[in-house]
Amino acid sequence: MPQGPITSTINNMADVWEAYRDELDGVERQVRTNLDSSVALVNTVAAHILNSGGKRIRPLLLLLSARLCGYTGRDHHQLGSLVEFIHTATLLHDDVVDDADIRRGQRTARKIWGNQISILVGDYLYSKAICQIVDFRSQGINEVLAEACKKMAEGEVLQLYYNGNPAMPELEYLKVVEHKTAGLIAASCRMGAILADATEAQQDALFRFGQYLGMAFQVADDTLDYTANGERLGKTLGQDLRQGKATLPLLHLLRHCSEQDRQMIIDRMETRTLTEEDLGRLIRLMEEFGSIAHAMDRARTYVASAQQELSQFEDSTAKRALSVAADYMVTRDR
Repeated sequence: MPQGPITSTINNMADVWEAYRDELDGVERQVRTNLDSSVALVNTVAAHILNSGGKRIRPLLLLLSARLCGYTGRDHHQLGSLVEFIHTATLLHDDVVDDADIRRGQRTARKIWGNQISILVGDYLYSKAICQIVDFRSQGINEVLAEACKKMAEGEVLQLYYNGNPAMPELEYLKVVEHKTAGLIAASCRMGAILADATEAQQDALFRFGQYLGMAFQVADDTLDYTANGERLGKTLGQDLRQGKATLPLLHLLRHCSEQDRQMIIDRMETRTLTEEDLGRLIRLMEEFGSIAHAMDRARTYVASAQQELSQFEDSTAKRALSVAADYMVTRDR
């Protein structure tokens, strides 16, 4: 889509998806083309999760960042598909680590084919992406993606280290979010700018935009785990606590609730159990002590910081779409 004045039709994410449908269809076609392993089971397992309804946020942000900086080519189809491969690899691994049975409303790959296959197919997707990304012959793209992959692994280990620990410091929680989620989103935005031969200042601004966006996305997602429509979200509510994860709304509640309620929460974290009655009680406590509001306020603060990073760019359709995408991080599934 060409640059130019902001189009009046881009007011929400539905408008963004529609405006860039052809572009994202190109990414989808490339995703399918890249699933070309000679081992049929690899393609089957990867396709199971790739076709399960993901919104392709990272390829979209890569595309919009490139267009924002004046890029008119089509290499974002391939690069976006490889970013999605890396993201999908992390999901396959995460589901094994978390013993997850459901993702996006359907059975996880580990539930169908087992943990070993899930891990190995995740490894394949990582390897496939790295092998094909070198074809861009861009040191900048190689460096930013390698750093993002390293951070994601570190974030996973840090999260596992604090698993089941209600004393996890909030700063450590935010570090996990920055590494696990924000890293790849920020990398996607910078890679879009690199495709466009943007200035270093523009690359840095879009990297920070993506980082703030990733923080907002994950903080909001962690809050939705207690407040969303579970069927629409595609997962069981309260799943984070059942897996021993202390996320921002829970950490806030643990600092403000009574000792009796705190001990109840700690017990549920340690035993990895949570009844519907427990969940209802937990949500009422979060509402009483403002824990949900606290987490969403933090997410909105990150969105505001992301929006500020766009201020140096001229008005365009891509800029408006990025702004709408930022707001979407804290309004989705509500």
